[in-house]
Amino acid sequence: MRALRQPGLPHPVRIDAIPAQPHVLRMTLPAGQTLKQALTVPMVAAGFQCGTLTLHGAALNPFRYVMPNPAPDGTYVAWFSATQAPEGTSVIEQANATFGWSDGAPAIHCHAVWREPDGSRRGGHILPDATILAAPAEALAWGFDPVRIDTRADPETNFTLFQPHGEPTGGASGLVIRVKPNEDILTAMETAARRHGLTDAVVRGSLGSLVGARFAPSGAVDDHATEVLVREGFVRNGQAALDLLVVDMQGRVHEGWLSHGDNPVCITFDLFLQAA
Repeated sequence: MRALRQPGLPHPVRIDAIPAQPHVLRMTLPAGQTLKQALTVPMVAAGFQCGTLTLHGAALNPFRYVMPNPAPDGTYVAWFSATQAPEGTSVIEQANATFGWSDGAPAIHCHAVWREPDGSRRGGHILPDATILAAPAEALAWGFDPVRIDTRADPETNFTLFQPHGEPTGGASGLVIRVKPNEDILTAMETAARRHGLTDAVVRGSLGSLVGARFAPSGAVDDHATEVLVREGFVRNGQAALDLLVVDMQGRVHEGWLSHGDNPVCITFDLFLQAA
Protein backbone atom coordinates (compact mmCIF):
# COMPACT_ATOMS: atom_id res chain seq x y z
CA MET A 1 0.00 0.00 0.00
CA ARG A 2 1.16 3.53 -0.76
CA ALA A 3 2.58 5.51 2.15
CA LEU A 4 4.10 8.92 2.82
CA ARG A 5 6.95 9.53 5.21
CA GLN A 6 5.73 12.16 7.64
CA PRO A 7 8.13 14.71 9.18
CA GLY A 8 7.62 13.37 12.72
CA LEU A 9 7.62 9.97 14.37
CA PRO A 10 4.41 7.90 14.04
CA HIS A 11 2.11 8.07 17.05
CA PRO A 12 1.76 4.60 18.60
CA VAL A 13 -2.07 4.84 18.57
CA ARG A 14 -3.19 4.88 14.93
CA ILE A 15 -6.94 5.14 15.42
CA ASP A 16 -8.63 7.35 18.01
CA ALA A 17 -12.21 6.12 18.54
CA ILE A 18 -14.45 7.35 21.35
CA PRO A 19 -18.01 6.07 21.92
CA ALA A 20 -20.52 8.94 21.92
CA GLN A 21 -24.23 9.52 21.50
CA PRO A 22 -25.29 11.25 18.24
CA HIS A 23 -28.06 13.88 18.19
CA VAL A 24 -29.57 15.24 14.96
CA LEU A 25 -29.91 18.97 14.38
CA ARG A 26 -31.57 20.51 11.31
CA MET A 27 -30.37 24.04 10.67
CA THR A 28 -31.52 27.01 8.57
CA LEU A 29 -28.49 29.10 7.66
CA PRO A 30 -29.18 32.84 7.16
CA ALA A 31 -27.87 34.76 4.17
CA GLY A 32 -25.13 37.30 4.80
CA GLN A 33 -23.23 35.34 7.44
CA THR A 34 -19.85 33.73 7.03
CA LEU A 35 -20.04 29.99 6.57
CA LYS A 36 -18.22 29.59 9.89
CA GLN A 37 -20.73 31.74 11.78
CA ALA A 38 -23.75 30.14 10.13
CA LEU A 39 -22.60 26.60 10.95
CA THR A 40 -21.11 27.09 14.41
CA VAL A 41 -23.70 29.31 16.12
CA PRO A 42 -26.47 26.65 16.09
CA MET A 43 -24.02 23.94 17.18
CA VAL A 44 -22.88 26.01 20.15
CA ALA A 45 -26.49 26.91 21.03
CA ALA A 46 -27.36 23.21 21.06
CA GLY A 47 -24.55 22.58 23.55
CA PHE A 48 -22.45 20.41 21.26
CA GLN A 49 -18.71 20.06 21.83
CA CYS A 50 -18.12 18.33 18.49
CA GLY A 51 -20.07 17.24 15.48
CA THR A 52 -20.32 16.76 11.75
CA LEU A 53 -22.44 18.65 9.23
CA THR A 54 -23.47 18.31 5.61
CA LEU A 55 -25.14 20.76 3.25
CA HIS A 56 -26.27 20.88 -0.38
CA GLY A 57 -27.25 23.69 -2.72
CA ALA A 58 -25.84 26.59 -0.69
CA ALA A 59 -25.01 29.72 -2.75
CA LEU A 60 -21.70 31.37 -1.84
CA ASN A 61 -20.51 34.88 -2.73
CA PRO A 62 -17.82 35.89 -1.96
CA PHE A 63 -16.25 32.43 -1.95
CA ARG A 64 -12.69 31.54 -0.96
CA TYR A 65 -11.01 28.14 -1.02
CA VAL A 66 -7.72 26.27 -1.38
CA MET A 67 -6.77 22.96 -2.97
CA PRO A 68 -4.21 20.33 -1.95
CA ASN A 69 -0.73 21.14 -3.18
CA PRO A 70 2.83 19.81 -2.88
CA ALA A 71 4.73 21.00 0.17
CA PRO A 72 7.44 23.60 -0.51
CA ASP A 73 9.97 21.69 1.63
CA GLY A 74 10.29 18.70 3.95
CA THR A 75 8.46 20.41 6.80
CA TYR A 76 5.20 18.79 5.62
CA VAL A 77 4.25 16.03 3.19
CA ALA A 78 1.63 18.24 1.51
CA TRP A 79 0.38 21.81 1.65
CA PHE A 80 -2.27 24.09 0.12
CA SER A 81 -2.59 26.09 -3.08
CA ALA A 82 -2.89 29.85 -3.12
CA THR A 83 -6.35 31.10 -2.14
CA GLN A 84 -8.82 30.82 -5.02
CA ALA A 85 -11.51 33.51 -5.39
CA PRO A 86 -13.97 32.90 -8.25
CA GLU A 87 -15.98 35.95 -9.28
CA GLY A 88 -19.74 35.64 -8.85
CA THR A 89 -21.86 33.07 -7.03
CA SER A 90 -20.75 29.45 -6.66
CA VAL A 91 -23.23 26.76 -5.61
CA ILE A 92 -22.36 23.86 -3.31
CA GLU A 93 -23.06 20.39 -4.63
CA GLN A 94 -22.09 18.86 -1.29
CA ALA A 95 -20.08 20.13 1.65
CA ASN A 96 -19.09 18.17 4.76
CA ALA A 97 -17.73 19.95 7.81
CA THR A 98 -16.30 18.94 11.17
CA PHE A 99 -17.30 21.15 14.09
CA GLY A 100 -14.88 21.63 16.96
CA TRP A 101 -12.88 24.27 18.79
CA SER A 102 -9.66 26.20 18.20
CA ASP A 103 -8.09 28.20 21.03
CA GLY A 104 -11.41 28.01 22.85
CA ALA A 105 -13.48 29.43 19.96
CA PRO A 106 -15.86 27.47 17.70
CA ALA A 107 -14.21 26.25 14.50
CA ILE A 108 -15.08 24.47 11.26
CA HIS A 109 -13.04 22.26 8.91
CA CYS A 110 -14.92 22.03 5.60
CA HIS A 111 -14.36 20.10 2.35
CA ALA A 112 -16.75 20.50 -0.57
CA VAL A 113 -17.55 20.12 -4.25
CA TRP A 114 -19.33 22.96 -6.08
CA ARG A 115 -20.20 24.62 -9.38
CA GLU A 116 -18.43 27.88 -10.13
CA PRO A 117 -20.08 30.71 -12.10
CA ASP A 118 -18.53 29.50 -15.37
CA GLY A 119 -20.13 26.07 -14.84
CA SER A 120 -16.93 24.25 -13.88
CA ARG A 121 -17.23 21.58 -11.20
CA ARG A 122 -14.42 21.88 -8.68
CA GLY A 123 -13.62 21.06 -5.10
CA GLY A 124 -11.31 21.64 -2.19
CA HIS A 125 -11.01 23.10 1.29
CA ILE A 126 -13.37 26.02 1.93
CA LEU A 127 -12.06 28.96 3.97
CA PRO A 128 -15.14 29.43 6.19
CA ASP A 129 -14.10 32.79 7.68
CA ALA A 130 -13.84 34.36 4.22
CA THR A 131 -16.87 32.74 2.55
CA ILE A 132 -20.35 34.33 2.76
CA LEU A 133 -23.75 32.70 2.25
CA ALA A 134 -25.45 34.56 -0.62
CA ALA A 135 -28.88 33.08 0.18
CA PRO A 136 -30.49 31.09 2.99
CA ALA A 137 -29.55 27.41 3.04
CA GLU A 138 -30.31 24.23 4.96
CA ALA A 139 -27.81 22.02 6.76
CA LEU A 140 -28.05 18.74 8.62
CA ALA A 141 -25.82 18.17 11.63
CA TRP A 142 -25.04 15.43 14.14
CA GLY A 143 -23.62 16.42 17.51
CA PHE A 144 -21.82 13.62 19.36
CA ASP A 145 -22.14 13.94 23.12
CA PRO A 146 -20.02 14.37 25.26
CA VAL A 147 -16.87 14.10 23.11
CA ARG A 148 -15.02 17.35 22.39
CA ILE A 149 -12.84 18.10 19.37
CA ASP A 150 -10.05 20.67 19.72
CA THR A 151 -7.19 21.74 17.46
CA ARG A 152 -3.92 20.46 18.86
CA ALA A 153 -0.36 20.26 17.60
CA ASP A 154 0.31 16.93 15.90
CA PRO A 155 4.06 16.17 15.98
CA GLU A 156 3.74 13.33 13.44
CA THR A 157 2.42 15.54 10.61
CA ASN A 158 3.63 18.92 11.94
CA PHE A 159 0.09 20.29 11.43
CA THR A 160 -2.31 21.63 14.02
CA LEU A 161 -5.30 19.30 13.62
CA PHE A 162 -8.75 18.60 14.99
CA GLN A 163 -8.36 15.84 17.59
CA PRO A 164 -11.18 14.22 19.62
CA HIS A 165 -10.92 13.63 23.36
CA GLY A 166 -13.17 12.83 26.28
CA GLU A 167 -14.52 9.95 28.29
CA PRO A 168 -16.47 7.22 26.45
CA THR A 169 -20.23 7.19 26.90
CA GLY A 170 -21.59 3.86 28.16
CA GLY A 171 -24.23 2.41 25.85
CA ALA A 172 -23.59 5.05 23.18
CA SER A 173 -24.75 4.31 19.64
CA GLY A 174 -21.97 6.17 17.84
CA LEU A 175 -18.25 6.66 17.47
CA VAL A 176 -16.11 9.77 16.97
CA ILE A 177 -12.99 8.64 15.13
CA ARG A 178 -9.74 10.16 13.95
CA VAL A 179 -7.61 8.01 11.64
CA LYS A 180 -3.90 8.86 11.39
CA PRO A 181 -1.56 8.84 8.39
CA ASN A 182 -0.83 5.77 6.27
CA GLU A 183 -3.72 3.74 7.69
CA ASP A 184 -6.11 2.28 5.12
CA ILE A 185 -9.36 4.10 5.77
CA LEU A 186 -11.70 1.13 5.23
CA THR A 187 -9.61 -1.17 7.41
CA ALA A 188 -9.52 1.53 10.09
CA MET A 189 -13.32 1.86 9.97
CA GLU A 190 -13.71 -1.87 10.42
CA THR A 191 -11.17 -1.97 13.25
CA ALA A 192 -12.83 0.86 15.17
CA ALA A 193 -16.31 -0.59 14.69
CA ARG A 194 -15.23 -4.08 15.77
CA ARG A 195 -13.43 -2.84 18.88
CA HIS A 196 -16.57 -1.04 19.99
CA GLY A 197 -19.14 -3.64 19.03
CA LEU A 198 -20.66 -1.87 16.00
CA THR A 199 -21.45 -4.68 13.56
CA ASP A 200 -23.61 -2.38 11.44
CA ALA A 201 -23.26 1.40 11.23
CA VAL A 202 -23.73 4.36 8.90
CA VAL A 203 -21.28 7.19 8.31
CA ARG A 204 -22.46 10.69 9.16
CA GLY A 205 -20.77 13.62 7.40
CA SER A 206 -17.00 12.95 7.58
CA LEU A 207 -13.99 14.19 5.62
CA GLY A 208 -10.25 13.84 5.39
CA SER A 209 -7.30 13.41 3.07
CA LEU A 210 -5.93 10.36 1.28
CA VAL A 211 -2.71 9.44 -0.51
CA GLY A 212 -4.27 9.58 -3.96
CA ALA A 213 -7.28 7.27 -4.27
CA ARG A 214 -8.13 3.84 -5.63
CA PHE A 215 -11.70 3.03 -6.63
CA ALA A 216 -13.54 -0.27 -7.03
CA PRO A 217 -13.63 -1.99 -9.43
CA SER A 218 -11.16 0.34 -11.18
CA GLY A 219 -10.02 3.94 -11.36
CA ALA A 220 -7.32 5.89 -9.60
CA VAL A 221 -6.11 9.35 -8.59
CA ASP A 222 -2.33 9.43 -8.54
CA ASP A 223 -1.67 12.79 -6.85
CA HIS A 224 0.06 12.10 -3.54
CA ALA A 225 -2.40 14.28 -1.61
CA THR A 226 -6.16 14.51 -2.11
CA GLU A 227 -8.93 16.11 -0.06
CA VAL A 228 -12.07 14.02 0.27
CA LEU A 229 -15.59 14.01 1.67
CA VAL A 230 -18.01 11.15 2.16
CA ARG A 231 -21.16 10.88 0.04
CA GLU A 232 -22.23 7.57 1.56
CA GLY A 233 -20.60 5.10 3.92
CA PHE A 234 -21.46 2.16 6.12
CA VAL A 235 -20.33 -0.92 7.98
CA ARG A 236 -22.39 -4.04 7.27
CA ASN A 237 -21.65 -7.30 9.01
CA GLY A 238 -18.28 -5.83 9.94
CA GLN A 239 -17.34 -4.85 6.36
CA ALA A 240 -16.79 -1.16 5.56
CA ALA A 241 -17.60 0.75 2.38
CA LEU A 242 -17.14 4.43 1.43
CA ASP A 243 -18.40 6.39 -1.57
CA LEU A 244 -16.22 9.50 -1.76
CA LEU A 245 -15.85 12.76 -3.62
CA VAL A 246 -12.09 13.12 -4.13
CA VAL A 247 -10.36 16.40 -5.06
CA ASP A 248 -6.91 16.28 -6.66
CA MET A 249 -4.19 18.94 -6.77
CA GLN A 250 -5.80 20.69 -9.73
CA GLY A 251 -9.18 20.95 -8.03
CA ARG A 252 -10.65 18.27 -10.29
CA VAL A 253 -13.32 16.04 -8.77
CA HIS A 254 -13.26 12.25 -8.87
CA GLU A 255 -15.86 10.00 -7.29
CA GLY A 256 -16.70 6.41 -6.48
CA TRP A 257 -16.57 3.57 -3.99
CA LEU A 258 -13.10 2.95 -2.56
CA SER A 259 -11.27 -0.31 -3.06
CA HIS A 260 -10.34 -2.15 0.12
CA GLY A 261 -6.82 -2.12 1.53
CA ASP A 262 -5.33 0.49 -0.80
CA ASN A 263 -6.48 3.93 0.42
CA PRO A 264 -4.13 5.23 3.12
CA VAL A 265 -4.83 8.46 4.98
CA CYS A 266 -2.54 11.35 3.98
CA ILE A 267 -2.77 13.73 6.97
CA THR A 268 -5.92 12.94 8.97
CA PHE A 269 -9.49 11.65 8.57
CA ASP A 270 -12.47 12.76 10.71
CA LEU A 271 -14.99 9.92 10.77
CA PHE A 272 -18.35 9.73 12.54
CA LEU A 273 -20.28 6.46 12.85
CA GLN A 274 -23.82 5.84 14.08
CA ALA A 275 -25.19 2.37 14.80
CA ALA A 276 -27.60 1.19 12.10
